[in-house]
Amino acid sequence: MILIVTANSRLGNATARQLLENGRSVRGLVRSQEKGADLAALGAEIVIGDLRDPESLRRACAGVTAVVAAAHALLGGWGNKSSAVDEKGHCDLIDAAKAAGVEHFIYTSGLDVDPNHPVPFLRHKAAVEQYLQRSGLDYTIIRPSAFMETHAHQLIGQPLLEKGKVSILGQGDSPRNFVAVPDVARLIAHVLDNPQAKGEIIEIGAPGNYTNNQVAQLYAQAIGQEVKIGNVPRPMVRILSAVMWPFQPGLSQVMRWALHTDSHDASFDPAPTLQQYPIEMKSLETFVAEQVNS
Repeated sequence: MILIVTANSRLGNATARQLLENGRSVRGLVRSQEKGADLAALGAEIVIGDLRDPESLRRACAGVTAVVAAAHALLGGWGNKSSAVDEKGHCDLIDAAKAAGVEHFIYTSGLDVDPNHPVPFLRHKAAVEQYLQRSGLDYTIIRPSAFMETHAHQLIGQPLLEKGKVSILGQGDSPRNFVAVPDVARLIAHVLDNPQAKGEIIEIGAPGNYTNNQVAQLYAQAIGQEVKIGNVPRPMVRILSAVMWPFQPGLSQVMRWALHTDSHDASFDPAPTLQQYPIEMKSLETFVAEQVNS
């Protein structure tokens, strides 16, 4: 039995579906039965729990052989703040998994994690990586690049498709890597079937690196219509992030992250990982075409 936490997150849901398709037994932790209804219909066992509730994590881990941690609270408000979910909640999950005798713990981190990162979300992930490595559990850490579904489509492509315009935070001219969520899910499925992956940190992304401005241009070309692409100056983004922090810490973190990526080269070459895990990765061009034509 493989526990997915949480099973209704974008990556958690994709991973659960991939594992069920592969014939694996899946238990999905969600906050309500409604959030797990689609997976229950596919044969998953649904349990109710919350990363802020250690007792529910202990119940969820009972009898499972592996745990896939694929939850986050990047956009969470103070009632669901990132530190409570992304750091303490995941450390509590690691403790629960160890107490239950879990054989393999897979943690979804990120390419840009750093204990000194300017974005608290990525500092929390770095802290969890260190906690997991010290836990004594057999683990694999997955570090994906920016999800296409969020960073390319939700933040850039969707406004262009719906309104014909988009405002890109910063200059938008620093290259970065994007990866499709289902491809990360397929990597996780490979890792679960590969004992040699235990103890590894696996970085994954798709071939090709693009600036945010280039992402917008890909959508514009795919639409075949005139669109308006604007850039919010970095000083304005910095001010907005500071002003929003007391009221919308999640959005404030997104702005801090945008400032960081806007001034750093976040290019990534997935070739070494793909040699070890031969997954056919979706290109950003293919992804954009699918979004435009859907």
